This record gives sequence, C-alpha cells and structure tokens, in this order.
Amino acid sequence: QVQLVESGGGLVQPGGSLRLSCAASGNIDGLYKMNWYRQAPGKQREWISTITVTNSTYYSSDVKGRFTISRDNAKNTVHLQMNSLKLEDTALYFCAADAATRFWGQGTQVTVSS
Repeated sequence: QVQLVESGGGLVQPGGSLRLSCAASGNIDGLYKMNWYRQAPGKQREWISTITVTNSTYYSSDVKGRFTISRDNAKNTVHLQMNSLKLEDTALYFCAADAATRFWGQGTQVTVSS
C-alpha cells in the first residue's frame, strides 16, 4: 500500500505560478511512473502530465509549455511547477502512482481568479 499526499495548492491570480508537491509513503518498493491529473466541476478527470522512472516527461496539450513535472527520488516526491496560470486551470489536482496498482492522492485545490 502506497499513500500519496498532495500539497501546494491555493489561490493565485491569472499569470501567476504555483508549485504542487506529491509525497509518497508506505510500502514503497522502488520507483514508479508518476502522474498528475485535474478535475474541474462539471468536467471529467483530465490527465495533464507524466514522468517515468527514467525521467521522460509528457504533457497534455492544455498545459504543455506552461507546466513542468519533476521528481526527487531521494524524497519520494514528485512536483508540478505551474506557470502562466489561466482561469481554466482552476481544478482539484491529483497525483497518481503506478505501482503494482494505481494509487491516488486526495487532491489539492488550485483556484485561479482575479
């Protein structure tokens, strides 16, 4: 069993930046592919980024060029640097770890508002 806890969400103005973190704990038996998703009210959960165990990174078209995913394996933590935030980035942001099974965090709220 792996537990994931997201942090770093909050209220930010359009054009601003936030850095989200996802810390893993529990029965960690190695490195996992890590993912970020988000879900806005009335919308489906949306995949936005992935980082592999070899540090390959992938982004959805909506966030490419603005968001950067990274990992700190020594701290079992993945980050999402979000720049040039837009109103439409407002959502609950989740991290997910691809261990033997998929593990999800509880989410952290990001609100972009002027």
